[in-house]
Amino acid sequence: MMTQWQALEVLARKRGGQVVITTMSAAGIWPKLSDSPLDFHYIPSAMGHATDVGLGLALAHPKRGVIVLNGDGCMLMNLGGLVTLAHQNANVVLIILDNGLYEVTGGQPTAGTGRVHFADLSRAAGIRRIFTFETLESWQAGVDEVLSDPGPAVVWLKVEGRLGQKTPQPPKLMRQQIERLQKALGIG
Repeated sequence: MMTQWQALEVLARKRGGQVVITTMSAAGIWPKLSDSPLDFHYIPSAMGHATDVGLGLALAHPKRGVIVLNGDGCMLMNLGGLVTLAHQNANVVLIILDNGLYEVTGGQPTAGTGRVHFADLSRAAGIRRIFTFETLESWQAGVDEVLSDPGPAVVWLKVEGRLGQKTPQPPKLMRQQIERLQKALGIG
């Protein structure tokens, strides 16, 4: 199994010019690995909605591509996002960081920990490109294939949980992040 840091470090090296949306625990790690104007740390009331934000950006900028970093708890709060993502056929790579915990709210086990199979849920929703990685070595070997074709794609990464985490604060105020992203995308 890999840590979230290790998983995101691999992605930071390979992400290219894609927009990256982070939320919850990933939002506490990603700014230490990347400070691109194409990074957007979606924190306020975000649990479950990063996929929606990523989908909207992908529909507005289909050639750019969007990577959404979602936790397993966040994904469970909005499984309908998988169906919508498949229906829209948008250029989104949804990465589900599965540690089996609601990490930032105290480390409670997620509903269905050890039983929920995100690859099967994604397939049933209509997603065709689905990847599962349980080790750092397999993720390092497979990341290029994941990012080589446009989405929609779902990547299920099994990562270690970290207890005692708190909801991260965005590195920049939300308004500043929005303005920075708009400028990078040539809008606003």
